Amino acid sequence: MADSALRNRHVPANLPERIQHYIDGQPVDSVDGDTFEVLDPVTNETYVRAAAGKKADVDRAVRAARTAFAEGPWPKMLPRERSRVLHRVADLVESRDARLAELESFDSGLPITQALGQARRAAENFRFFADLIVAQADDTYKVPGRQINYVNRKPIGVAGLITPWNTPFMLESWKLAPALATGNTVVLKPAEFTPLSASLWAGIFEEAGLPQGVFNLVNGLGEDAGDALVKHPDVPLISFTGESRTGQIIFGNAAPYLKGLSMELGGKSPAVVFADADLDAAIDATVFGVFSLNGERCTAGSRILVQREVYDEFVERYAAQAERVKVGYPHDPATEVGALVHPEHYDKVVSYIEIGKGEARLVAGGGRPAEFPTGNFVRPTVFADVKPDARIFQEEIFGPVVAITPFDTEEEALELANGVKYGLAAYIWTNDLKRAHSFSQAVEAGMVWLNSNNVRDLRTPFGGVKASGLGHEGGYRSIDFYTDQQAVHITLGKVHNPTFGKSA
Repeated sequence: MADSALRNRHVPANLPERIQHYIDGQPVDSVDGDTFEVLDPVTNETYVRAAAGKKADVDRAVRAARTAFAEGPWPKMLPRERSRVLHRVADLVESRDARLAELESFDSGLPITQALGQARRAAENFRFFADLIVAQADDTYKVPGRQINYVNRKPIGVAGLITPWNTPFMLESWKLAPALATGNTVVLKPAEFTPLSASLWAGIFEEAGLPQGVFNLVNGLGEDAGDALVKHPDVPLISFTGESRTGQIIFGNAAPYLKGLSMELGGKSPAVVFADADLDAAIDATVFGVFSLNGERCTAGSRILVQREVYDEFVERYAAQAERVKVGYPHDPATEVGALVHPEHYDKVVSYIEIGKGEARLVAGGGRPAEFPTGNFVRPTVFADVKPDARIFQEEIFGPVVAITPFDTEEEALELANGVKYGLAAYIWTNDLKRAHSFSQAVEAGMVWLNSNNVRDLRTPFGGVKASGLGHEGGYRSIDFYTDQQAVHITLGKVHNPTFGKSA
């Protein structure tokens, strides 16, 4: 490890000596005692070991969750009672946001200011679903004088939640909050690269008054703990966020059990900039959209399609602004791009940069910053004149790398936007109202932002099409996913039945 990295490495106080599972209200080691290393992204040195869960550990966790569901009070509570617990969770997360952000930044390499925003968003996720479950109203259909039909929602059972390593604490909350709000019990399998902040959930839930066994956590590798969770016969639904290839494996492994699946997968989202757009706003938004969160975000606008009349100006201004983005140590409040999460991921991103140098014109960045000889640091990298068949145009890089491509007509822009296997998000910049709406409806994306950065309204559906996902969560869609909807039919007055086998 270089002296500069050692001097500038911020290590939070009171780090755990080891990270354990949390099963049936108790921190526990793996049944076989196995552990794995967790690395600090600034130095790539091991700072803690975490329990490596396998099938036996998942079995224990599912058994605890199943017992809590079948015999415990949580599924039977009134929505208002569960809501109070979830509001206490939100209060606790908010009160500890600085500590959560510090641990998240250290563990994932995320800039501290952005980690703080994600911690606060986690609290808001719990508050949102705590309110929504109380306001929830189900459908009733009447046939006057003859029949009433109503929908009865019921929690499903044990929810298996598999979460990624980018903004891990917030994305864990995005699944935990609706799963718990609707009365399910859960087994959480956090990403193996970033188990630190996930280890705080147990204390938060205990203090908030969540009954024992409702929340369980098993750390471990995806091929061990994640695979066992997906294949467990007592886990009727799986919510997964991660790579598209992993999603395909989960889809296949869950199929024999006919599990409910919600999968938010990869993206290669286009940002389409027309000549009549507000270029100042478009440049600011697209710089932030691909370089925030270290570029490790599924909805990053990593392909920027620019109309030829403004293409040269856009590329010049965009590249200059990208060069000014501050790369720094994650704990520094001035840092805008920190360290990538893990050396494996760093190597992947750098390999794509080298591929891009042979496919397009490099106009900014291009590799490791000179001032950071160690750690997973990458300069914000911009390629221009990228052809639509280039790998850096087609494949998800998931780092601070962007491809810019010119277009002439609206038809060409739509063909380019839709010309990849992904379909998660799209961003459209134009002052033509008719074009904005017609283009947004034609683009193959689960979510579209018009003249806007990625600003989420928690009431709206979140999800993608094509290789970007299966199903949607968010707002009432999350309530739909985490509940069984039972139709109940009541006859009023005279029964109108056909009669079979009536005696003569």
